[in-house]
Amino acid sequence: LTLAQTMIALGESSGVRTVALVTAMDRPLGHACGNALEVEECILALRGEGPRDLMEVTLALGAEMLLAAGLEGDGTAARKRLQQTITSGAARRRFADIIEAQGGNPAIVDDPAALPQAEASAVYVAPASGRIAAVHPKAVGLGVNAMGGGRTRVEDQVDPSVGFVITARPGDTVVAGQPLATIYARDTAGLQLGEAALSEAIVVGLSAPPPRPLVSHRVTREGIEVLPSPA
Repeated sequence: LTLAQTMIALGESSGVRTVALVTAMDRPLGHACGNALEVEECILALRGEGPRDLMEVTLALGAEMLLAAGLEGDGTAARKRLQQTITSGAARRRFADIIEAQGGNPAIVDDPAALPQAEASAVYVAPASGRIAAVHPKAVGLGVNAMGGGRTRVEDQVDPSVGFVITARPGDTVVAGQPLATIYARDTAGLQLGEAALSEAIVVGLSAPPPRPLVSHRVTREGIEVLPSPA
């Protein structure tokens, strides 16, 4: 909250209406982790088919942008407008226009298979029965980086195809051998790196703490508002 208030003060001091939403950062948002995999998930979101948590945070942030721009007068109307933009296909078409304007291939909006594809894949399964106690984002991110999906040096080449699709969520009840994620890698060595990262990231225990609310606070120059949890 202190960081949010600082950023708001900086924005407002420059004459820019600024709002911050405090969102959960204790697990990955959505399922996809990795460059091309995340782009594919974004395309699904523009179709209204994204994971529930990703859609919820995206709509919350988008509604605030419409309110700040004065395009809508209240949050309910703003969210309805966003939903209509997705349902009508306008959001997907605009994304295609942006891709084309930057010299990319707009066809990926209708065919995400045109995105870079990993050479190897494997399913990561629950090592034991119990409940998902945690899915640590840092361990996931470091795993993607180790597989070639990020840089440790400026001259490193990024492989956009590698990463994870993680369906496990904190609080889920699982049984040993149940699929929790899919690893996408360059080769067998990359799959081994991915498995090691997920074994550290996904913690299965006998119990799990309640997950944090996706969007817990709204912070403005007027103060801090605690947001109700979704039903």
